[in-house]
Amino acid sequence: MTQHDDSVRLKHMLDHAREAVGMIEGKKRADLHEERMLELSLVRLVEVIGEAAARVTSKGRERYGSIPWSQIVGMRNRLVHGYDQIDLDVLWDTIEYDLPPIITELENIVGS
Repeated sequence: MTQHDDSVRLKHMLDHAREAVGMIEGKKRADLHEERMLELSLVRLVEVIGEAAARVTSKGRERYGSIPWSQIVGMRNRLVHGYDQIDLDVLWDTIEYDLPPIITELENIVGS
């Protein structure tokens, strides 16, 4: 298995998604304004999820059609290119509501 295998990228997505969801456990949305390190960490984790998703081959994307590839990559692009206009509500909702079902899908693909 090389760094260029889809399996490595999928594992990166899973690991970073789990970490992001874990970071908000016991937190409130308002904590993002009070904890700069939390904000920066969550932004970076979601960026990596999107970058790994962008590197999954087209064959891999077709094979795992249950993953919302374009939305994940789009979120990464908004965070990177719109770094000065990040909507923390969207970031929080993405982690709280969108990542858990993606984690479930990735666990089914990668294995837990």
